[in-house]
Amino acid sequence: METLGCAQVTRDVDVRLRVTQHLEGEQCARHLALMSKLSPPLAPKRPKRIEQLGRVRIDDYAWMKDDNWQQVLRDPKTLRGDVHDHLEVENAYTKAMLAGTEALQAQMFGEMKGRIKEADSSVPSPDGPWDYYVRYDQGAQHPIHARRPRGEPAGEQVLLNEEELAKDKPFFQVGAASHSPDHALYAWAADEQGSEYYTIRVKDLATGEALGTPIESSYGALTFSPDSQYLFWIWRDENARPAKVLRRPARGGEDLVVYEEPDDGMFLGIGTTSDDSYIVISAGNQETSESWLIPANEPTAQPMVAAQRQLGVKYTLDHWTDHWVIHTNADGAVDFKISTSTASIPTKATWLDWIEHQPGRYITDVAVFASHLVRSERVNALDRLVVMARDGGEHEIAFDEEAYALHQEGGYEYDTTTTRFVYQSPTTPRQTFDYDMAKRERTLRKTQEIPSGHDPARYVARRLYAKAPDGADVPITVLMLKETPLDGSAPLLLYGYGAYGIPLDAGFSIRNLSLVDRGWIWANAHIRGGSDKGWGWFLDGRKEKKPNSFTDFIACAEHLATNGYATPGKIAAYGGSAGGMLMGAIANLRPQLWGAIIAAVPFVDVLNTMSDTSLPLTPPEWPEWGNPLEDAAAYDLIEGYSPYDQVSAQAYPPILATGGLSDPRVTYWEPAKWIAKLREYSAGDAPMLLKINMEAGHGGASGRFDFLKEIALDYAFAVWALDKGWEQA
Repeated sequence: METLGCAQVTRDVDVRLRVTQHLEGEQCARHLALMSKLSPPLAPKRPKRIEQLGRVRIDDYAWMKDDNWQQVLRDPKTLRGDVHDHLEVENAYTKAMLAGTEALQAQMFGEMKGRIKEADSSVPSPDGPWDYYVRYDQGAQHPIHARRPRGEPAGEQVLLNEEELAKDKPFFQVGAASHSPDHALYAWAADEQGSEYYTIRVKDLATGEALGTPIESSYGALTFSPDSQYLFWIWRDENARPAKVLRRPARGGEDLVVYEEPDDGMFLGIGTTSDDSYIVISAGNQETSESWLIPANEPTAQPMVAAQRQLGVKYTLDHWTDHWVIHTNADGAVDFKISTSTASIPTKATWLDWIEHQPGRYITDVAVFASHLVRSERVNALDRLVVMARDGGEHEIAFDEEAYALHQEGGYEYDTTTTRFVYQSPTTPRQTFDYDMAKRERTLRKTQEIPSGHDPARYVARRLYAKAPDGADVPITVLMLKETPLDGSAPLLLYGYGAYGIPLDAGFSIRNLSLVDRGWIWANAHIRGGSDKGWGWFLDGRKEKKPNSFTDFIACAEHLATNGYATPGKIAAYGGSAGGMLMGAIANLRPQLWGAIIAAVPFVDVLNTMSDTSLPLTPPEWPEWGNPLEDAAAYDLIEGYSPYDQVSAQAYPPILATGGLSDPRVTYWEPAKWIAKLREYSAGDAPMLLKINMEAGHGGASGRFDFLKEIALDYAFAVWALDKGWEQA
């Protein structure tokens, strides 16, 4: 067993927590649990003075950031000793504090696992002579990628066995996997640290032979050229940013740079058009995009720009046999429109409006087939699909539940009249349909099976609306048992995100039922910053309007309390990543409203992170938050809501913050610094807990069951905190 290294750090004289360097993991936790009066770790303060744009701030806990963080992403064992020891002490303290919930955690984990059909398979997706699918063996944490002759139940050929590759590895995750168009090769990108540095490998499916040398430092995205002769991939630089697109012969050979992005603030993508006529390199961020094209019949040609990037203009394009289809917000189309171009290179001057912009109807995506086009739309936080025939006419696919999620699934084939979509709701498990666009007929291919049983009739899902301080109507999706009383007595968990234009789908969750079945009410707050009510809903929750996200969430909690769904002080708030920023902000703004706060991989050190250009996401995210290095107004705005900077002397509710040591998105020191500062300032006795996964990154554990253990910990903390009912004043 490895030693904890729970170091003998000198602490304030009134701190009773002293664990020695030689205590091992379980011994350390037991030691903490047996102490007559358990005290939290108090991190030493090492003030760092930061002067920026004529403003000065002091960061007492900046030392928690290892200056060698880039190397830590690649090899967590290189973490500086004092930081490692501090994180281990924090983990031991959290384990000890939540020791009484371990039975509940195990029970919830068992329930969640029991809702998963362990030996399961996706609906096969046809491509030429083969049906491709992924499946899980009984008990497996990771899937098998396979194929079999089209339409045949037998003759399986295993393409990639993730479970086998993950054996004896603490973390293993495949970010992308694809067969070549000629069905002869298979490529996949795997991350073994959680750092999102992927290694790409290619094999010959006839012989099983590994082809060429592995590709290191990949961003994870890959695509074969339509002629199957080349593999295109994206290189991730030393600051963990996608910086170049490279090409190599698919069977191995020299890697050549095809495209190099000059702007650190842009992400990169690679793919092909639906009709396989072009290879497309995409560059973009939250507000601007650009596409570069390589003709499929000349895969070694230099890419040509389609429409040059223009600040504030986003577009994606696809080729529909003989012309281009462009999905864009150009010319003030806030909720997007669809344009077309018959030019060989669709420059902006060649675009012609086709499906005009309609405020409130957010066109989220477009998929083209040889004789049909399907556009995905969202109106008032509800999804629908609209099918258009190439020769004219359109019809809609929609459902009647009060709240639901509907999305199209991608397929391999272009010359087909069949598209696939998935429908689900908070009460209805996932249903996968194949839809004949010509005949307008749907075929149910699969319903998500819940082995432990699920009766939708036991539950009710509702769509409510809260009034924001500025008068906006904020949707709320509620799930509860039919018999749950609406007198304020039921505990409630309110979940939120509100960033990057990402909506909260009203989908089915095998996890949330473990709270709902215990009499809890689960609510999703569809706050601004997401695109639940259109792209304008996103624009109204970013940069100078970011505080709308926080006040929207608070308005949702107050609306639920006013209408009997909750009681102030008995609400658990839950959010992750940018939703963790939301958690930090609402903790500072209205601490008395919450009985518990769960902040998963929380982006809470906003001002420092957005001022550090070495970090992976800083330049790409200035369009979202603002640039505090050059813009004094952005500095003041961010400082005014940054959860870490706004911690103050007030009573906070119980807070659990989680993180991953190898996380390149929200670095481990953000939650660590935040918890340390909360402990220093909080005027109440509610606990501040930190749990860092020392073997994972942003998404937590990679196995499908191990991940559920982390969710069970979050939920058990919420139950525990509300049951304890700490006084906050």
